[in-house]
Amino acid sequence: MDSEGLRTASNPSAVLASLLCKRAKIHEELRNIEKQVYDMETSYLQDPSQCGNVLKGFEGFLSSSKNTTLLKRSRKFQAEDRLFSLSSVTSPAAEEVARDGGVSANGPGKPKKGRGPREAKRRQSSEVDFDYEDDPDMM
Repeated sequence: MDSEGLRTASNPSAVLASLLCKRAKIHEELRNIEKQVYDMETSYLQDPSQCGNVLKGFEGFLSSSKNTTLLKRSRKFQAEDRLFSLSSVTSPAAEEVARDGGVSANGPGKPKKGRGPREAKRRQSSEVDFDYEDDPDMM
């Protein structure tokens, strides 16, 4: 170890100050990346030239009639459509949802169509679990 390493290791306040500075830089970098994701996601969701997207599907490509007025207008989307931004609790989209109280445009207690929990029953596995490591009786 060099003398610089020994000096900072013996001074806890210097170590703390260094770590706090590093933490602030990392938080700033995270904010910048999340802002980029938010902006790119907004651009993708509002893109008027597309006939669908990964969230809504691509049924527009199957349409036989080419309605150019629909292609030219900006798409409207809800905050819940921001799949990528909402994957981080510190993103601008998550802050918007928290600021708005987390209530969607559909109103409280009304889940968005197609976004509810799965209603079908799960099929039981026919395989027997032979994992005895967690069984207290087998020890």
